[in-house]
Amino acid sequence: MQVLLQDLRFAFRQILRNPGFSLTAVLSLTLGIGATVAVYSILYNAVLHPWPYAGIDRICDVWITDNAGRDGTWGLTGPQIHQLRQTHAVEDIAAFDFTSQTVTGSDLPDDVTAIMMTGSAFQFLGLSPVLGRYIAPSDAPDGQDPQPVAVLSYKFWQRHYRGDPAVVGKTIQLTHKTYAILGVMPPRFTWMDGDVYLPTKLESNQAHRYVTKIKLKPGISMAAAEGEFRPLYQEFDRQTPNIFPKQFKLSVRGLAETYTRDLKKTMVLLFAAVALLLAIGCGNVSILLLARGTARQHEFAVRSAVGASGIRVVRQLLTESLLLSVTGAGLGIFVAYASIGFIIPRLPDHSYPYEADFHINFAVLFFSVGLALLSGIVFGLFPALQSARPEISQVMQAGTQRLTGSVKGRRLHNALIAGQIALTLLLMTAAGAAIQAFIRMNLVPLGYEPKHVMSVIIPLRENAHTTWADRARFFAQLREKVAEMHGVVGAGISTNATPPNSGFTVPVEILGKVASQAQEAHVELVSPEYFTTLQIPLLRGRSWEQSEIARGATLVLVNQAFVRHYFSGWDALGHSVRVSQLVNTPPIRLAASGSDGWLPIIGVVADSLDDGLDKPAAPAVYAPYTLWTLPFTQVLVRTQGEPLAMLHSVRQQIASLDPDQQIFSDVRDLEGWIQREPEYARARLISMLFAAFSILALSLAAVGLYSVVSYTVLQRTTELGVRVALGARRRDVLSLVALSAGTSVGLGIAAGLALSFGLNRLITRWIEGGARDPIMVLAASMLLIAVAVLACLVPARRALSVDPMVALRCE
Repeated sequence: MQVLLQDLRFAFRQILRNPGFSLTAVLSLTLGIGATVAVYSILYNAVLHPWPYAGIDRICDVWITDNAGRDGTWGLTGPQIHQLRQTHAVEDIAAFDFTSQTVTGSDLPDDVTAIMMTGSAFQFLGLSPVLGRYIAPSDAPDGQDPQPVAVLSYKFWQRHYRGDPAVVGKTIQLTHKTYAILGVMPPRFTWMDGDVYLPTKLESNQAHRYVTKIKLKPGISMAAAEGEFRPLYQEFDRQTPNIFPKQFKLSVRGLAETYTRDLKKTMVLLFAAVALLLAIGCGNVSILLLARGTARQHEFAVRSAVGASGIRVVRQLLTESLLLSVTGAGLGIFVAYASIGFIIPRLPDHSYPYEADFHINFAVLFFSVGLALLSGIVFGLFPALQSARPEISQVMQAGTQRLTGSVKGRRLHNALIAGQIALTLLLMTAAGAAIQAFIRMNLVPLGYEPKHVMSVIIPLRENAHTTWADRARFFAQLREKVAEMHGVVGAGISTNATPPNSGFTVPVEILGKVASQAQEAHVELVSPEYFTTLQIPLLRGRSWEQSEIARGATLVLVNQAFVRHYFSGWDALGHSVRVSQLVNTPPIRLAASGSDGWLPIIGVVADSLDDGLDKPAAPAVYAPYTLWTLPFTQVLVRTQGEPLAMLHSVRQQIASLDPDQQIFSDVRDLEGWIQREPEYARARLISMLFAAFSILALSLAAVGLYSVVSYTVLQRTTELGVRVALGARRRDVLSLVALSAGTSVGLGIAAGLALSFGLNRLITRWIEGGARDPIMVLAASMLLIAVAVLACLVPARRALSVDPMVALRCE
């Protein structure tokens, strides 16, 4: 123990004597370990194992894929759910519905997201409450009205009741109906982002469809369930025509594929980047330890000459290497915690289950720390093992502390530098592709003006405005109330048309053309003021008059993409379209007379993005919002100043029309809508982190190269002094120093270019919006070369300042 403490004290003194070397080595490990652990921990917790529910590997969804390759899940009716439950593969089915409720008691109504659940849904999910009990089948018997009971989410319990443990047994009033509170769910229970969970009865109404989750019996594979469900869904298609695509394929997928497939791609890409960064960091530490150890060969030789055994020298150097590695690993854990806190808020909205519990993944932590320790041990001991048994004559002949390293050592140096530069160039290439893609996304013409506009989503309460005329009139009054406010420039109704991802994509028929599955368009339900509020110009024809809006006129407008796609650029005015899905299905969808008939085209508007930021504008049909009214609407509000500053005033205006009418709590301006788009958030996250990783890798490569060139100059001080004494010119000395690094840099650049061009197709496929750009790869190479030149400049200047007399006197 005494010897160990002595080794630790000496190692600590060595670290303090060489702060530049020590700080660089520790930072290399800290950044590499911290980034790797953070990204993999998020990948593990958000993608691989995010749910706390029982039997999660058997809970699945049925996906429908149409001929165009678009897929999604379709709700089922009550009778269809009963049929599906009878199949051999199914152990249980949980059905859910979503409603907006209102909690009153403050100056303005408070919006509450209520999730309606069948009686066995909590047992299906298998998570126990923290207080009380959850909803049981006896609270919602089949075919009977459910009991007026409620279960609270943990966040709602904390927000509304301030965590009162005596809340069980109390009542809560939702939209003037009283419910008894049964219990409170744990923090990780955030199913469907609900605030309150209520029991429901499966209606026999064919218009009422439910979100359905299936739990398979143990031992039943997804493929076997898919084969059993396929004929049943074909029967469902015959029972409810115009709901499913005309032709579709069926697949059964687990929840992981349902919720996290897009984020998984992003996180795997980031994990590959941090793995490169970890390799670069470990390589950098190896280079530093080799350079430092070789420079201390004279010290090792002197120790051996005065009686130190080879094992004693090896043990001392092992202690120093482990001290550096352990310090870097310990700081890496703190960096990992900080990185997780930085990355999670920047993940795309709803790209991962909010049940995920983010924490450090110890498996990857142990792997990263182990790799760092291994690098420190192997490359820290290499010079010591070389000098463990030196020739005493070598010490006697060398009156200097500078001994020339072995050819094997120099080759290892060069190989490590070349590998580090190659990996750095590959990482810079990927970062360049990500940044280019994000810049292109920000430069895409939107076709509308999002500044100073916010979208206020207004859900209707249950059993409110249940007739078409009442609902249409109420929506019109909402828009008028908001439009007359001071500071409001304009207000328009956008039921489902808030860009840049808007409308319902449905098949359309064009009078005079043969209907096909390929004839599709985004159907957008709007008011005439929608176009002026968003500054979308009317190019031909006219818009609707207020009298036409009031009666739900069967007149539509189309965009330029619709004209190009279906009329080859010819004028579409006077033609008619039909959307068979616009049918009257009370009490949810209330339609005007003739909504599913032929709709004459009366105008053409300019294109605006309606299919996301990474795709061009899709064909769109704009119909009056009164033609087909839904149990919610959106009001787009353009203001003179910051729109969100007027939100409270807007809520007051709405409450003056209906004191119980709430709005969705998540209100954003349209620039916020752009930023919440999944492709935008993913591109921003990838470009930001890749840029940071590439800067770190470039810095590490520069430090590694600097250390090698400095070591070379230190080792060859006598040689350079002799050369200068014999008449060598400055450029000769510079060439000699540059040549020492030029080989490894050149090999690294060549290998990096081969990797970058070889993997360019893979990089652009994984990075959304990425493009194959050889110029960008070459630009990254030139930047890396410039940084390498700068890294060599300081040691080269030191070589030029060598005094021949001082160098010779040392001998």
